[in-house]
Amino acid sequence: MADIRANDLDAFWMPFTPNRRFKAQPRMLARAEGMHYATPEGRQVLDATSGLWCVNAGHNRPRIVEAIRRQAGEMDYAPSFNMGHPAAFAFASRIAQITPPGLDRIFFTGSGSESVDTALKIALAYHRARGKGTKTRLIGRERGYHGVGFGGISVGGIPKNRMYFGSLLTGVDHLPHTHGVAGNLFSQGLPKNGAELADALEGIVALHDASNIAAVIVEPVAGSTGVLVPPEGYLQRLRAICDRHDILLIFDEVITGFGRVGAAFAAERFGVTPDMICMAKGLTNAAVPAGAVAASEGVYQAMMDGADAPIELFHGYTYSAHPLACAAGMAALEVYQEEGLFARALEMEPYWRAAVHSLKDARHVVDIRDFGLIAGIELEPRPDAPTARALAAFETAFDQGLLIRVTGDIIALSPPLIIEKSQVDQVVETIRAVLSGVD
Repeated sequence: MADIRANDLDAFWMPFTPNRRFKAQPRMLARAEGMHYATPEGRQVLDATSGLWCVNAGHNRPRIVEAIRRQAGEMDYAPSFNMGHPAAFAFASRIAQITPPGLDRIFFTGSGSESVDTALKIALAYHRARGKGTKTRLIGRERGYHGVGFGGISVGGIPKNRMYFGSLLTGVDHLPHTHGVAGNLFSQGLPKNGAELADALEGIVALHDASNIAAVIVEPVAGSTGVLVPPEGYLQRLRAICDRHDILLIFDEVITGFGRVGAAFAAERFGVTPDMICMAKGLTNAAVPAGAVAASEGVYQAMMDGADAPIELFHGYTYSAHPLACAAGMAALEVYQEEGLFARALEMEPYWRAAVHSLKDARHVVDIRDFGLIAGIELEPRPDAPTARALAAFETAFDQGLLIRVTGDIIALSPPLIIEKSQVDQVVETIRAVLSGVD
């Protein structure tokens, strides 16, 4: 273990972090196994966030570790431009077995951000290949998070993620978010009110005309903005409107994929099949960075049939289908299947829901939302310092042996799917204690 001193922290410019605050009082992780991290001093920290929404099967799974080690010893890297390696095709076929029927064409990326930008580019190229090249406008949603590429922050709707980076992509519009609808406070599962918010897409169509709109992208359950669960019928209405106007529907399932909501994908849980699904995070249980886009057969064939050059899609990444990522992903899918973790998440949902909603009377709590093994606990902001209360809760929880995630003044929880009921209780009891002591 390297000696951790103040000067050792200078070189790393940390992402999405108040660097000066962190480096004045760092919180370091040194090891991980199962449901826990350990600090360099050996203190155990229960992981209630699956790392960063991504370690769905828990940490340091032997099968995944061994698969990576074995692949590294056989072939460390292979390009995917004009050549391939067997693991890439095997992994794509395995993913296609669990995606919704018809979404069986898999394009590999290196992250969720790359998956989003890939899906947006495919949408534009798809319409051009069909002779509808005017369909270029992209529709996102307020408070949406779609990674940090220029495409993703353009269709995304979190102001701080957008405001510093210029004009972004042109030709982008946004649907309203689904948060704050009257009657939805402390909803358990899907909120009852607000499906009509999807109809705002008809207004956008009326403004721009369907002949100019390529795609709509949404998170089925918005995660990084603070767990916004869609109202009953909302996603179904979006699908119907997109179908009516020849607009592609893209689900960003970087968070909701691979069991997080009690099914392989949220598309399955909601019974709504999009035209493309963006995935990453749980794809490899986060052991090796990787992402992918699952596209429908119709999208793929239109690109093949309408191509005006031997290369049908001028797009890709050095690390598309990286051998180590493919090995890790195949092993992760085996773990998910053999341990029935997607079904287990669904079985744990009622206990998880009751536990997190027991915090309704906890200090500072103004709303709680849940779906699958996700929860958002919204805190009343300090009048003079929004976000400060949640950040203090995060730091205090870490000191008390619990890793949570906060976004704005919302505590976001997404534990590994292997969590036990006793650990759910520990998460809730610790948060209650933390909130009782945070001003």
